[in-house]
Amino acid sequence: MRLYLFRHAKSDWGDADLADFDRPLNGRGKSAARVMGRYLREQNLLPNRILCSTSLRTRETLSRILPFQPQEAQIHMLSDIYDESDLSYTNVIRRHGGRAQQLMVIGHNPATEQTAIELAGTGDADAMADLRIKFPTGALAVIDFDIASWDEVQIGTGHLERFVKPRDLAAKLDD
Repeated sequence: MRLYLFRHAKSDWGDADLADFDRPLNGRGKSAARVMGRYLREQNLLPNRILCSTSLRTRETLSRILPFQPQEAQIHMLSDIYDESDLSYTNVIRRHGGRAQQLMVIGHNPATEQTAIELAGTGDADAMADLRIKFPTGALAVIDFDIASWDEVQIGTGHLERFVKPRDLAAKLDD
């Protein structure tokens, strides 16, 4: 089974009166989300279930990647992802992942980074080191597991297949 941990794209901090939950994407975030959506399609990284935080910036990130998904996915908007954004998403994955072969979680830091670090027990050394340095906005960790259901996921049992940041795809931002 494959897990996609996707941190929302860059948000707009321009309106100090907005609650954190209501912050939208900024221009760079909108562009980066589209680039990541295109990358997902080109690399055949196609989730069949998406768990998305209910915050505005995560919903906007989702709306910018969906046009690049050639197949339908079950989409579940979960306040738990926003509410647990200071922790880890491992329990959310266990509770809501079901039997989806390819599960995406669109969330926040530090939980997205923490979840990737705790679940990826193996992987390319450079990618693992990069992941531990910083999980920037718009970044994606792809982690593979040998399990039959997400309620079986255990810490350290995943293999980090790749870690991709929007700046890695910077040339595509100009498309």
